Amino acid sequence: MGQTVLEMKGIRKSFSGFYALSGIDFSLELGEVHALLGENGAGKSTLIKVLGGIYQPDSGTIRINGEEVKIRNVPEAREKGIGIIHQEIVLVPYLTVAQNLFLGREIVRHGMVDVPEMNRRAAEMIASLGVNIKAEEYVENLTIAQQQMVEIVKAVSFNGNIIVMDEPTSSLSNEEVEQLFQIISVLKEKKVSIVYISHRMEELFRISDRVTVIRDGTYVGTRRTSETNPNELVAMMVGRDLESFYARDFKDLSGAETALEVRSLTCEGVFKNVSFQVHRGEILGFAGLVGAGRSEIMESIFGARPCQSGEILLHGRPVSLKNPMEAIKAGIAMVPEDRKKQGLVLGNSVAFNLTLAALRFYMSGIAVSEKKRKRAISEYFDRLRIKAASPLIEAGSLSGGNQQKVVLAKWLATKPDVLILDEPTRGVDVNAKYEIYSAINELAKEGIAIIMVSSELPEIINMCDNVCVVRGGRLVGKLSKDELSQEEIMKYAAGGVESYESEE
Repeated sequence: MGQTVLEMKGIRKSFSGFYALSGIDFSLELGEVHALLGENGAGKSTLIKVLGGIYQPDSGTIRINGEEVKIRNVPEAREKGIGIIHQEIVLVPYLTVAQNLFLGREIVRHGMVDVPEMNRRAAEMIASLGVNIKAEEYVENLTIAQQQMVEIVKAVSFNGNIIVMDEPTSSLSNEEVEQLFQIISVLKEKKVSIVYISHRMEELFRISDRVTVIRDGTYVGTRRTSETNPNELVAMMVGRDLESFYARDFKDLSGAETALEVRSLTCEGVFKNVSFQVHRGEILGFAGLVGAGRSEIMESIFGARPCQSGEILLHGRPVSLKNPMEAIKAGIAMVPEDRKKQGLVLGNSVAFNLTLAALRFYMSGIAVSEKKRKRAISEYFDRLRIKAASPLIEAGSLSGGNQQKVVLAKWLATKPDVLILDEPTRGVDVNAKYEIYSAINELAKEGIAIIMVSSELPEIINMCDNVCVVRGGRLVGKLSKDELSQEEIMKYAAGGVESYESEE
């Protein structure tokens, strides 16, 4: 055991009589990356807010370097070397990087803010972590990954030796994730201790030293990462073994009807000559690196992105889809990649969102039948196991997994023949993933043709009948179930083999 820099013991926190934390234990060693794992709603965010001084615990103790402390607010947490990098970036976009780093503690000389000195010191801070960002650059011009790096620099600049990273890779490309991991390595060398929250098992096994699992506000256990495995952690998280995590019943599709066919679809400067078929009851995967053009192809099929040439056929008949409304009427539905920006009206109720795209099914004359609408809400609540106190609460108040279920339910309510799923389990916990996989499997069994775009290769391999690989706006490979492996997919995605088109 190394030197313990943080110890949280028996932390309890209740809200209106409901215990969000029921005696959580957590410790952090010097220079360690300690992963905090649990489903959405397990209490991870509450525990971090207690550590960051946002919430006061009802009971329990916090020790930093062996000394018991009280953390009454965010400034006190900073004074004690605790920095929290939230999932939502909280920088000021119209200020420079340097101005953000020194916000509230500006360097003043002769009654004026010393901008050159702030830029100089900011550049030193940035360089110390090996980050390639200019101090004078405005934050609004930075990528999400770069903004996150500024947040890390800011946390360390407050003499932060305990850094919390909450889902830091949820919006990053593979290349940006690698940059983040390099920064984490630099922080470890500087003896900074990191609490790392993520749903991505492969990340935890790559960078963490220990993993602590919490469930329903209670402490389940801590494991050395080198001494555990994903199956054990999943069982700890959900309280049971998931015998068939991906929940897919494969069947013979040799005689299945072609539901959707795309022929030589081209969107100039984005993708070119894309052709494929998806059959009733089939799950067709689309794999590729971030920026390969997968989402753009799906947007075009859904009528949200115009194409210059090519053809789309539904059940053998050519269709011209000028906008998403025409696609929906034709029987195509699409769960978008970004549920918060494109999938939900966060300020409106779950019920409003769930029935938004399918109001035509609930009409009685010229008015919406509340009876029909409520019946549909009840049906999809049960079918997708949406966990919400009431259909009337705001969609934005739900966990990520339940928000995703609402988006899926919204599109199922349109009774589609073809369902496009763009990153259907991004940012959701393990149990929600299992439930979403189960729902997708049932839809395939009902004969719905499904296209699944995913950056998670285990998901692609275990859920899909066939897989198309996209690279640089071209469909470069088509792999059958028997050919699927992470290595084979990545060979095509990264350019390790020539396009199958060149072999024709």
